[in-house]
Amino acid sequence: MSHRSDVSLVDHNLTADFAAPGVRYEKRPAKRADGSVIDGLYNVWITLDNPSQYNSYTTEMVKGVILGFRAASNARDVVAVVFTGIGDKAFCTGGNTKEYAEYYAGRPQEYRQYMRLFNDMVSSILGCDKPVICRANGMRIGGGQEIGMACDFTIAQDLARFGQAGPKHGSAPIGGATDFLPLMVGAEQAMNTGTLCEPWSAHKAYRVGMLTDIVPALKVDGEFVANPTVETERYLDQYGRIILGEPKTGEALKKGKEMMAKGKVDLSLLDQKVDELCAKLVTTFPDCLTKTFEELRKPKIDAWNANKEDSRAWLANNMVTEANAGFRAFNEGPKDDREIDFIALRRAIAAGEQFTPELIERLLPKAKAAE
Repeated sequence: MSHRSDVSLVDHNLTADFAAPGVRYEKRPAKRADGSVIDGLYNVWITLDNPSQYNSYTTEMVKGVILGFRAASNARDVVAVVFTGIGDKAFCTGGNTKEYAEYYAGRPQEYRQYMRLFNDMVSSILGCDKPVICRANGMRIGGGQEIGMACDFTIAQDLARFGQAGPKHGSAPIGGATDFLPLMVGAEQAMNTGTLCEPWSAHKAYRVGMLTDIVPALKVDGEFVANPTVETERYLDQYGRIILGEPKTGEALKKGKEMMAKGKVDLSLLDQKVDELCAKLVTTFPDCLTKTFEELRKPKIDAWNANKEDSRAWLANNMVTEANAGFRAFNEGPKDDREIDFIALRRAIAAGEQFTPELIERLLPKAKAAE
């Protein structure tokens, strides 16, 4: 019995052109564990390319990510997807606050349509037919944290920071964080990072179960060293708390910053670790692998699908009030003061004041600076 290999294959992509400004799509040859190239097999790298704004995603970039994951999912010769950002400062810091402040603020219906695209971006990651690796090349904050947690694995360089920003800047982390965090790190730690908006080091994120692996990225005098600004040894303080991954303080922090200044960032170990994981994935039965990660994704998908539409509606309406104030403050405030006057807001609400444009103007950092 003959098996035809010259059959004309059907194209399942929605469009032949899935390039988008700010998003790179690249097929890189797959490799074996020994580093040798495998002919005819590839890994797709989808890279956020907006370094001047810490790889925050614009509306057009969201479209590019969706189309990129769809194309990678359909590609018969692709083993895995690596989702990352350009440079060494940030994987992604979430939605583009300049676009939020200058276009979406005060336009709830427009933001609702934007959030439909955002929902589709998260769903495109969760529904990709290939395993997805987040290569956390730098900080992963806000919506960047949410799309990163939608991935199946995260390999991070240990200078990266992880966390949410919504309650500090006029939003709520309901683009995936409130769905994924309790599953990944437990209810109490999810509450901690979701509400307080205090970034975790890569070492802490690894310790609590958010990351698959971490590698050093700082090279001092030709040698890699662990992040010198956080405690990288596991020990207990006087209260019995585990210190691994917590920020250093005092003289130790000063010395850590001095070491940071002497070194340079080198992501070669990060790329090596990503290649190692991709090489492990290639030596599996493809359908069995797909079925396995489809099943393991279900807790995330179930939580995401249960909440995403309600969250979209709430976020849209919030663009009239707190998001209007918060995103404008971040966009218009000086670099060292990008938050509203929270005390003034709470006092106004307690007094029954309406959320008017005049109130927003009083809350902005420039108004505080003028007092």
